[in-house]
Amino acid sequence: MTDPGHGAALLEDLCAWQRPLRAQFPIITGNSELVYLDSAATSQKPQAVLDAVQTYLTTTNANAGRGTYPWANATTALVERTRDRIKGFLGDPDTAHSGVHFTSGTTAGLRAIALDWLPALLSDGDEIVVPFADHQANLSPWLEAQQLLARQGVRIRVREMPYQASSGDYDPAALAGLIGPRTAFVAVTHVHHVYGGNMNVHRIRQAVGPQVPICLDAAQSVGHLPVSMADLDVDFVVFSGHKALALPGSGAMWARQTRGPEFTPGGWHGSPDTTGIVSLAAALDWLDAAGTERIERWTVALAARLSDGLRHLDAYEILGCQHSLASDALVQQRSGIVTFRHRGIGASDLGFILFSHGFMVRTDGHCQASAGEKTSSVRVSLHVYNTPEEIDRLLAVLATLG
Repeated sequence: MTDPGHGAALLEDLCAWQRPLRAQFPIITGNSELVYLDSAATSQKPQAVLDAVQTYLTTTNANAGRGTYPWANATTALVERTRDRIKGFLGDPDTAHSGVHFTSGTTAGLRAIALDWLPALLSDGDEIVVPFADHQANLSPWLEAQQLLARQGVRIRVREMPYQASSGDYDPAALAGLIGPRTAFVAVTHVHHVYGGNMNVHRIRQAVGPQVPICLDAAQSVGHLPVSMADLDVDFVVFSGHKALALPGSGAMWARQTRGPEFTPGGWHGSPDTTGIVSLAAALDWLDAAGTERIERWTVALAARLSDGLRHLDAYEILGCQHSLASDALVQQRSGIVTFRHRGIGASDLGFILFSHGFMVRTDGHCQASAGEKTSSVRVSLHVYNTPEEIDRLLAVLATLG
């Protein structure tokens, strides 16, 4: 194995910043014999988030928007403040004309856009472009919308987002060739949940033109790296709280509200998940204090350390762009996600072996959409609480299985 070089120096520079942050995760410090490597599925929670939830539940727990007594008023105000908090966290450049809607997660948010908003945008003969090789949650809702419209006599065409064979990124030039006068909507993913690649969605707007609404699945980016609506000219951003240090069942959808009809959730609005919203506000505060730019630098360096080691072990195949594996790679590196296969051991068996050594990883098909990987694999996904020592221990175990 070669020396990680620059990556090692970066991790050394940041270790004094990272150590006290890791110490704020009780489940991590309380299980020192285990190594959690599944943050793309769900992140662990810092003490500040747990404290915020406990304080809320023991002081002002009430339903929002339903009562006029002090606890209910405090909860309603908290929900509204969190909407503004999300706009600020996302770098919303025009808060007066945008909206934030709470969801149970990314899948629910994407389905709400597909079923409550998209049908009003589309007419017979329109086309939409969506990813067929990303997460299933960013394909199924758009196909569901197509079926819904077909039952109403409106026929739309769903076109596949093109990818670059060498990098796995979207192909803006090929996408521009797909765009025509009937293109009405485009869906994209910010960070790929299997390959760990930042999909460079800042290039998509130029490819599709100024009028086409773009929806961004940010499940693997919010909470992991800086996300700024001032830089990304998209119209929807959907993310899950549980992947961004908040509680399961929390999430949000941000809508720019300047292209197409204004988003309005369909149906009766039930009681919001106030505990999840409290956790989400606390998580965003924690992430801002820690610094998402530093979190990204840390996890990218850890992923490079892992992939740099794996590429020297002949028994393993690393999925995704092969040019991004080394810590000194000249191309964009992976955003804290490395997925691989052993050439002789199945993914499930490898997962059991790794857990016997204390490592918790994801081992299956990773909810890939129809054009994604068909063979199961092992995914390692990282966050701020992971360490270089954990990566080195993992590589040492993997090396014994070669």
